[in-house]
Amino acid sequence: MFQSGFVNIIGRPNVGKSTLMNALLGERMSIITNKPQTTRHRIIGILSDENYQMVFSDTPGIIRKPAYKMHAAMNAFAKSTFEDSDVMLFVTEPTEIYEADDPIIRDLRGSSAPVFLLINKTDTATPEAVATLTAQWLERVPFKETLGISALNKVGMDDMIAHILKYLPEGPEYYPKDQLTDRPERFFVSEIIREKILLNYREEIPYACEVMIDSYQETQTNDGTPIARIFATIYVARDTQKSIVVGKNGTAIKKVGMEARKDIEIFIESKAHLELTVKVRENWRDDERLLKNFGYTS
Repeated sequence: MFQSGFVNIIGRPNVGKSTLMNALLGERMSIITNKPQTTRHRIIGILSDENYQMVFSDTPGIIRKPAYKMHAAMNAFAKSTFEDSDVMLFVTEPTEIYEADDPIIRDLRGSSAPVFLLINKTDTATPEAVATLTAQWLERVPFKETLGISALNKVGMDDMIAHILKYLPEGPEYYPKDQLTDRPERFFVSEIIREKILLNYREEIPYACEVMIDSYQETQTNDGTPIARIFATIYVARDTQKSIVVGKNGTAIKKVGMEARKDIEIFIESKAHLELTVKVRENWRDDERLLKNFGYTS
């Protein structure tokens, strides 16, 4: 019997959803920082074995009070996982507090797919605290399975796979065994650049930026060495943000470019030439046309 299905990961920002998917796949599918709203899109990661194929979906953290249409689109990505899921993985962590009337609790109760409770970052809490939190959650939602894990340390991954297989239906192989995701390389290149923005700028700046790959060409240097020539634009919402992103004499944007290029070369396993441009698109986070261009709406 061959088992296959869609395993969707949900939860609030910064609880370790992206770290979890990367740990499960053994690959860097999602960017990770300690800042909330790092993940903006729904990202597919595929785990294939001789007897099963699990199609994991990493989603943006659910934003309780959306401030922009972009936030609403991100929430829509997360909520769409309830519509096509064979198994739901709800991720929380020991210090997180949910009110009894939180909409996510209602959504979890109403899920037609089996829902797992994953308490992440258990290395930061005592076993007694984890047990107490698990009992509290079970009073709210009828979870099929409850697991304490540490995605960062890859603790509990094998147990999780075994538990998922108990509920994964018999089905076809949806993707070739060697395929890891449904996203093209240029998407991950843009995400690497955005990760460096998150790491290099403070306050509002990273959240006001969006990255678009304008050109991605695989070519060769004069001596025949393969090289990817990449031209990307960083969009910001205001002129003042542009000056901060560029920095004095362009030093800030050069640093982002150097750091991104190194990680891009590791990801594509090739040399890369990266050029970054910064442009202003006022209020792009509320502009439906631009949000569609940036991949937030269909």
